[in-house]
Amino acid sequence: MLGTSPRNPQVEFCEFHPSQASTIRAIDLPANRFELSSTALAELAIERREAQLANNGALVVVTGERTGRSPADRFIVKESTTQDKIAWGAVNQPIEPSTFDALWRRVQLYMESQDAFVAELHVGAHETNYQPIHVTTELAWHGMFARSMFIEPASYNPLDKKAWRLLSAPGYQCVPERDGTNSDGVVVLDFEGRRVLLAGMYYAGEMKKAMFSVQNFLLPEDGVLPMHCSASVAADDNVALFFGLSGTGKTTLSADPEYFLIGDDEHGWGGGKVFNLEGGCYAKCVNLSKENEPMIWNALSFGAILENVILDPETREPDYTDTRLTENTRACYPLDRIEKRVLENQGREPHVVIFLTCDVSGVLPPVAILSKEAAAYHYLSGYTARVGSTEVGSTEAYSATFSACFGEAFLPRPPGDYANLLMERIESYGTHVFLVNTGWTGGGYGVGKRFDIPTTRAIIRAIRSGSIDMNDVVQLAELNLEVPCHVPGVDTKLLSPRDAWSDKEAYDIAARELIEKFRRNFQKFDVDPAIATAGP
Repeated sequence: MLGTSPRNPQVEFCEFHPSQASTIRAIDLPANRFELSSTALAELAIERREAQLANNGALVVVTGERTGRSPADRFIVKESTTQDKIAWGAVNQPIEPSTFDALWRRVQLYMESQDAFVAELHVGAHETNYQPIHVTTELAWHGMFARSMFIEPASYNPLDKKAWRLLSAPGYQCVPERDGTNSDGVVVLDFEGRRVLLAGMYYAGEMKKAMFSVQNFLLPEDGVLPMHCSASVAADDNVALFFGLSGTGKTTLSADPEYFLIGDDEHGWGGGKVFNLEGGCYAKCVNLSKENEPMIWNALSFGAILENVILDPETREPDYTDTRLTENTRACYPLDRIEKRVLENQGREPHVVIFLTCDVSGVLPPVAILSKEAAAYHYLSGYTARVGSTEVGSTEAYSATFSACFGEAFLPRPPGDYANLLMERIESYGTHVFLVNTGWTGGGYGVGKRFDIPTTRAIIRAIRSGSIDMNDVVQLAELNLEVPCHVPGVDTKLLSPRDAWSDKEAYDIAARELIEKFRRNFQKFDVDPAIATAGP
């Protein structure tokens, strides 16, 4: 029976036996290990009271105290293959091999007494640059999440690579003095042993980001740039990449009905192609609407998972405006829920790269054209704001932040390694790069207003169609940015950020403050002077 499995943090638990659900196939598994379809896992999650059912058919779960990633609880095993290649520090904390081995054994022992759910999946839609992964989860909905977010291949591990093992045991509570952790939960990456451990973690996003971090370490060895970006394809077969941290619009802008989606979050860019690392999408759904985000809205049916979304107690209708649990509400769904998607899960090299930033100061223009040196500068800077932060413990919901390569939290190697790969790919293919501000105009947060989605979509469509005149530009001297004088479908008054402010002196003060933040942040990078002087 399943009576000893962990409860959903806020949902009453009842017992259920997996014999009531059908397995995918007959495989040689221990008696308490079950390989189930996503449909069967959804049924189990409801029966076990891990989840509730919304009126749109999606599962709704809550993740307890952690409603986002927990950076302070993430470790990498420091051993001979990693000690000289990892950017050790607050982002990549080291843990000794002996400490991790002991913790892994304790969690395995704990899991032996639990019914659990297994799957054999891929990370990476590439014929050679995939990683096979054997997933074991204590929660049925975590198993369903893994089947949605990773790739269910037609043929598992055709190159017979040594598989990674991902073990998710949210019911195991770590004891820091015994386990060598910082709290009751932990995420550990072990590259030599090809193991990923998640203990005490109900927030499912830790699973996908852990495997993204794995690929971020491995892919550069094959000359492939791993990217925290979304990707989509136009009717003319041109690919666009959207870099950006959570809350900048990366998922929303790539999920445009006019284009075919490759993926919304994690990709690799190698010679000749861009490929998705995932098989699903993990979209922020705070203030989600059918009008502004129809592709995401329509994807939320049976088979999707909503994290920390509040339901109406009577109608079971999701209220995407209710942020009592968190602003980092999430929707997980497989790519097959997107009608206009690229079935191959990959495309050719990108025609355009778009860096999305949510500027809370209201200083940056809505769009700027970047030279290759400026592209390197802004890629390394990774400037944006925390908007409904995805991290545990963030108290400044609208504060400025810098995250190298638009994903420093997931990059084990030094940022310069990734920046060099980006420049190689841009120069090799002749890709055009743009900076697009999805944040504020006419004033900073609390004074101005945020660019609306239709305005930003018009900018993106102009970039993708090539209708922006790259020669008809104005130079914003202090920001060191080239801004187009005209963008089809966009009010010209919005293109000059200073002109959009009624108080020009206040703009100048805000601009000087933002420029100083850029300069202080960039001091940590030792790069070619041509890159360092390409920024503000």
